Amino acid sequence: MGVKRVAVIGAGVSGLGAIKCCLEEGLEPTCFEKRSDIGGLWKYEEILKSGNPGIYKSLTCNTSKEMTAFSDYPVPDHYPNYMHNSKMMEYLRMYAGHFGLMKHIQFQTKVCSIKKRPDFSSSGQWDVVVEAKETQKTYIFDGIMVCSGYYTEKYFPLQDFEGISKFQGSCLHSWEYKHPDDFVGKRVAVIGLGNSGADVAVEISRVAEQVFLSTRQGAWIWNRVWDHGNPMDATLFTRYNRMVQKVCPRYLINRQMEKKLNARFNHANYGLLPQQRILDQRTVLSDDLPNRIIIGKVKIKPNVKAFTSTSAIFEDGTEENIDVVIFATGYTLSFPFLSDDSGVLDSQYSMFKYVFPPELEKPTLAFIGLLQPVGAIIPTSELQSRWVVRVFTGLNTLPSRSAMMADINRKNQTKAKDSKKGLKDSRRVLFIDYMDEIASELGVKPNLLSLLLWDTKLAKEVFCGPCTSYQYRLQGPGKWAGARAAILTQRERMLKPLRTRVIKQSRLSHLFWVKSVCVVVFFFISILVIMHITNH
Repeated sequence: MGVKRVAVIGAGVSGLGAIKCCLEEGLEPTCFEKRSDIGGLWKYEEILKSGNPGIYKSLTCNTSKEMTAFSDYPVPDHYPNYMHNSKMMEYLRMYAGHFGLMKHIQFQTKVCSIKKRPDFSSSGQWDVVVEAKETQKTYIFDGIMVCSGYYTEKYFPLQDFEGISKFQGSCLHSWEYKHPDDFVGKRVAVIGLGNSGADVAVEISRVAEQVFLSTRQGAWIWNRVWDHGNPMDATLFTRYNRMVQKVCPRYLINRQMEKKLNARFNHANYGLLPQQRILDQRTVLSDDLPNRIIIGKVKIKPNVKAFTSTSAIFEDGTEENIDVVIFATGYTLSFPFLSDDSGVLDSQYSMFKYVFPPELEKPTLAFIGLLQPVGAIIPTSELQSRWVVRVFTGLNTLPSRSAMMADINRKNQTKAKDSKKGLKDSRRVLFIDYMDEIASELGVKPNLLSLLLWDTKLAKEVFCGPCTSYQYRLQGPGKWAGARAAILTQRERMLKPLRTRVIKQSRLSHLFWVKSVCVVVFFFISILVIMHITNH
């Protein structure tokens, strides 16, 4: 296709990965970042600038470092398993420095418009207008990678709440929240039980007089620390677990997982039990929410029916005096730089594998990271970028428009049948399934049978261990010589920051070794059985 010059919109985690992937394939990336630094959402700013999404000072990753890392650049072994936003920024700076990405970024540069060139049907090129220091400049690019992120425009549904205009207290969106200092002694209502709503409610409850967490549907609450103290995602997101889930009836998986979470605390007793089963709910992760509820600092309430000048009236008829309302109501997709003639504004929820708009005559526009994986975003967006740059260079080709639409419609029908969700959740994908889907397009999905025959030790970790992004660097385009070592040492990196006080091993450790051997044998037998079942 002759694509050479690529515009990357945004220098967050997806944008950095996109720049690096362009360089891997010999392309010439130019990244436009409206801020003065990399990191996107992860860059903490005490004073929120207009139009920039913000994070609160205490924000910590919901995904562990091994599951979060770029596929050829592990997080340092001494970093904590769940990184604070400052540690995440350190990691991103190291990544950008290691691969020489900074020189390809134009900071404090706003993308004003992206339009097809007059000869787009043959050239696939775009006119990109940017503004820096109040001066506009037009570029011509062969390809566009939109990495501006999902959290670009806050959803602030004030019109949905009767009487909110009469409320005399303060109202703010969760992206404006920074730290709890302004809420000492206040009575605060937090609207919305997602990850941000849970985090903000918990943190404010330590200084506020009372926090009321209002939820329309409830939620299943997960926690970072899982069995034996291991990271939750690294424990659950394995190929073995995923294969078992595929052959087990859905109702059994729901029952088992719900029983597990209710063993920690009964969701019905805590007012959190949702109507939907666990597989039909977005993940809400909070280590401390049940602790704050049990001591009375957070009270779970139903949806707000109306506001008065000084209070909130809930749907159960109760009324509470309120000083502050925080709307943790999420975000909406927004691409203000895309013109109406780009052919994609009506297809934000109908993209081929959530990346390519099928309507375009030439596949030279791609969206990176605009999905909601049940897992980490960096590995998924990085795989998307690896695929995109090979499509841009013609090394990979997309199917016909009709075939892409058939794939999109099939996925939409499956989602409607399995989860009965609305349009706003249509970008939710299962972590391993989606990674393998994109990896298959690239030819980098690990071959378990081949590994079992030629590298048993590696096969065991790939199948039984956490499905980390290094697995997609073992073979095919972009193969990394350090992938095997990264996989075999990932558990050591998980344990390193925990073992700050050395404990002598028990004499019974040899029994655990014997048990491990038995488990390995069982898992390999399971691989063969499950592969046989899934193939038939």
